[in-house]
Order: sequence, then structure tokens, then C-alpha cells
Amino acid sequence: MSQIQLTPVQRKAHRADAHHLDAVVHIGNDGLSPAVVKEIDAALTAHGLIKVRAMNDERTTREEWLATLADQLHAAPIQHIGKLLVLWRPIPEKVREVNDDRLPGPRTVKVLKYSTRGGQRPEVKQMRVLGNERLTAGGKIKRAKPKAKSIKRAPGI
Repeated sequence: MSQIQLTPVQRKAHRADAHHLDAVVHIGNDGLSPAVVKEIDAALTAHGLIKVRAMNDERTTREEWLATLADQLHAAPIQHIGKLLVLWRPIPEKVREVNDDRLPGPRTVKVLKYSTRGGQRPEVKQMRVLGNERLTAGGKIKRAKPKAKSIKRAPGI
């Protein structure tokens, strides 16, 4: 894989976004081990923009690590300042499964109850209605009746 190329304006925007972030992964004395690369990959997938702290005093080694991580993980190197390395990769979109058998979930409904005297404000109640319940015209919650099945469509008759 190759690293993502960004324009200077995009890089500047990502640097500004990364300013308040803390380092998510620390690279220790062992260097770029497969476990560290795996953790950085997981952090990029979850967050998109991350800081990595390198515990090495050699600047050239840290620059090599930044280039290696960008190439291996298909990310963009944003910044290398001191012992901090900033990487960015777009977060993949999550695929949501559609379940047609699912019933409607609970919902909150506002019920206005008017006073018998004319000049007062109506009382506002918030009621939670579950998927198998319905709200009557009088403002009460009743369990919904199962849908009536047609005799004509019954199998085996």
C-alpha cells in the first residue's frame, strides 16, 4: 500500500484538529513491532486522526517509523514534532444491517390534557409508548391487538 497524499491546506486542517489530542499509542524500546502496528491500525480505524508517541531519541529513526506506518497502514503522515507522530486515515463507513423482522421500538409521545375549566393551560404529559402499544384518543396507553388474519388466506383450508 502507499500513503495518502494531502494538500497543504488539508494537512494544516488536520494539524489543527490534532492539537488537543493525546497520544493513543506509545512506541517503546522494541520499536515498530507487529503488535504496535496492529494497535495503531485499530486506533486509525476507530478515530481517524491519532497521535503516536515514540520513545526513541533518534530523529531519523522516528522519521523512518512515520514513513513506514504511513505506507503500511495506507495513512497520511500529518506531522512529526518532537517525539509525537500524527497520522490520519479516513474512517470507513459502517455498514448497517437491515432487519425486516424488527418491530418498532419505544417512542416518547406528548399528551395534552385540557382542563374542564376553560381558562387554564392544558397539562402536558410525556408518555413512553412501546412498540406493541398504542395511544387512545383519551390519552391512555393500550396494548395493540394482533392483526386479524383472513380466513380465506389461511393455508390448508
